[in-house]
Amino acid sequence: MSQSFDIAVIGATGTVGETVVQVLEERNFPVGNLHLLASIESAGHSVPFRGKNVRVR
Repeated sequence: MSQSFDIAVIGATGTVGETVVQVLEERNFPVGNLHLLASIESAGHSVPFRGKNVRVR
C-alpha cells in the first residue's frame, strides 16, 4: 500500500505558494488531498494540479 499525505498550502496564489504546488507536481509527491488557502480576494480561483483545477479557499 502506498502512503499519501493531505497537504495544505497557505498563500497558494502567491509566488511561494505557486512554487510549492509546482514542486509537488513535478516531484510526483504522494498527495492525498490538496487544500489551497489564500486571501479572501483569491478565494474561488482555481489552480491547476495534475490535470485538474483545485479551488482556492
